[in-house]
Amino acid sequence: MRYFLKLAYRGSPFHGWQYQPNAISVQEVLNTKLSQILGLAINVVGAGRTDTGVHAREMFAHFDLEKPIANGNGFLDSLNKMLAPDIVVEALYKVKPEAHARFDATERSYEYHIQRKRSPFHQDLATGIYYPLNLEKMKEATQLLIFKGDFSSFSKSKTQTKTNICELREAYWEIQENHWIFHISADRFLRNMVRAIVGSLLEVGRERMSIEDFGKMIAGKDRREAGESVPPQGLYLTKVKYPETIFLNGE
Repeated sequence: MRYFLKLAYRGSPFHGWQYQPNAISVQEVLNTKLSQILGLAINVVGAGRTDTGVHAREMFAHFDLEKPIANGNGFLDSLNKMLAPDIVVEALYKVKPEAHARFDATERSYEYHIQRKRSPFHQDLATGIYYPLNLEKMKEATQLLIFKGDFSSFSKSKTQTKTNICELREAYWEIQENHWIFHISADRFLRNMVRAIVGSLLEVGRERMSIEDFGKMIAGKDRREAGESVPPQGLYLTKVKYPETIFLNGE
């Protein structure tokens, strides 16, 4: 039988989600602790991969067992006691045997956090950007992102994806005094896509790239024409959506 875990983590101590032979990852920690608590080798499959230093407010992962977990709440309590405080497993769901944490996701959402005033309380949790920015132009350029099409301009080169077509459904800025948050949702994201988008919008904000040129850059599908990727510590995976039909316990 198959289970989904819903978890959150602070990405600063980890070299991303994906297992790496010479660096600690979120997936490795989960595999180790689940294997210890269940007494057999467990390999979780995540909803996606987050890079080194990237955080997740909501991530899902699935794993398989031959026997059911009798006490879900007790299992979660024991697991969280074994995990470092940088990872918290929030829920356990029994799902259909064919359900897949990555391939069944219908939408993912991210936030990128920018701190506009120097502060000692946002280290590793936001990116400090203190130079002047034209927010109105950034907002106007953001609207050009909402469409279904080829987002190669914001993708790492030489990836294993078969297509760079994405349906970007929502993108907007939230301003909280000196803290700016970029929100974005799509059916799928390419490698490094959100950080490249934010970096390009900052070029518009600095008035190094016009809104017209921003649109041409998207249409040109050339990563070299886009802005530099912003640092990872400001990025958060915030939501992963699934069809309700894959869950067996009412979720």
